Amino acid sequence: MDCWSPSLNVDQEFAKLLNRMHPPRVTVDNITDRKATLIKVDSANKRGSLLEVVQVLTDLNILIKRAYISSDGEWFMDVFHVTDQYGNKLTEDNVADRIQQSLGPRGCSFRSLRGSVGVQSAMQHTTIELTGRDRPGLLSEIFAVLSDLKCNVVAAEIWTHNSRMASIVYITDNSTRLPVEDPDRLTKIKHLLVSILKGDKDKRGAQTAVSLGSTHTQRRLHQLMYADRDYDTDGSDSDLSTISNNEKPLVTVENFSEKGYTVVNARCRDRPKLLFDVVCTLTDMQYVVFHATIIAEGAEASQEFYIRHTDGCPISSEAERQRVIHCLEAAIKRRISEGVRLELSGEDRVGLLSDVTRIFRENGLSVTSAEVTTRGSKAINTFYVMDSSGDEVKSETIEAVRSEIGECILKVKEDSVSMVKNSNPNSPPTGRFSLSHLFRTRSEKFLYTLGLISSCSEVA
Repeated sequence: MDCWSPSLNVDQEFAKLLNRMHPPRVTVDNITDRKATLIKVDSANKRGSLLEVVQVLTDLNILIKRAYISSDGEWFMDVFHVTDQYGNKLTEDNVADRIQQSLGPRGCSFRSLRGSVGVQSAMQHTTIELTGRDRPGLLSEIFAVLSDLKCNVVAAEIWTHNSRMASIVYITDNSTRLPVEDPDRLTKIKHLLVSILKGDKDKRGAQTAVSLGSTHTQRRLHQLMYADRDYDTDGSDSDLSTISNNEKPLVTVENFSEKGYTVVNARCRDRPKLLFDVVCTLTDMQYVVFHATIIAEGAEASQEFYIRHTDGCPISSEAERQRVIHCLEAAIKRRISEGVRLELSGEDRVGLLSDVTRIFRENGLSVTSAEVTTRGSKAINTFYVMDSSGDEVKSETIEAVRSEIGECILKVKEDSVSMVKNSNPNSPPTGRFSLSHLFRTRSEKFLYTLGLISSCSEVA
């Protein structure tokens, strides 16, 4: 069968002209659906249009309950049934404008600077990208090196999956709070971080990149992990964590020969940003989504995509089919945060992350994912931690960690209490992890020394 040639290779100038003649039209309908807001998008088709729209909705913390997508030919038409993160209809009036800007001539097209990590300015920091083999204590060593090199971590996001780690870290100089630009200093940072990442067991190698400016953090993390082949297992590495059976995605890939499409179906437990993760991966793998139906109104999400490769051909081999399955499974699983969720909120200071992650390491905890944000003088950080041996985290371990860091600064998110094991076999099951009486700070003097708070009593 001859491969159909899509309109993606149309001359760029013609595409710009088409966009000017037929600018994107976005409408927001709060009347038709009783439970959700309808967002309708009509636009001249170009590569990445679907990803750009989904990225905007994801960045605005909008949940996609249903979606009907069609972009066969020169036109792109989508209908999204959405709610806010609390399940209510949208009340913001800037959603249409944001989507139109992303699709218009001034849109960033794969380079949006928004992401889940809070960085105030795109040009006020240096960006460090890291990929390598995950292991206990790795994050502690990375932050310790940056602290020793007089670098302040403004924000960061870390993902781990299938024994691999990818992170994007935004840094400034400790003293000037300006981007680190000195070439010799940047070379030293890269050399030391690569040495840490490689260790003595990384058969695939480690990568470090340094640049000025920003990227869309989660978009880039997907690219980094895909490039690092976190979807590939060679039997030599074992993942530090396991996904329960009800979290495992079911992905099927079949050819629809009559129409020249490949049909991809993905079913898994629903969660925020799921559609974004799948569309990112299909885009990175050089596939184009022509039609899709998304249903995520219950605990499970169902996604069906009709795709072709950018050369216009459907999937042509069993090896390619298996690769798509493995890559989509990885895209879905790599964002599932496993372990106990610890939330740190307090005054930011130089070396804070180095000290906190060192305490995790000394108490036998491994960080499976993390999000670091600086808002003014405040550090707002989230860590998911597991026992380095793979066992459930003991309550005594969490108690020791919070005693060292400060119970008024580091809190346990109660939706992760099932991951904490009470080591006393005589203790009755409770179903909840009590935060009211478990932890007491060893001494305020130690907290003063650590520099985490000025007074524990002031942060009640």
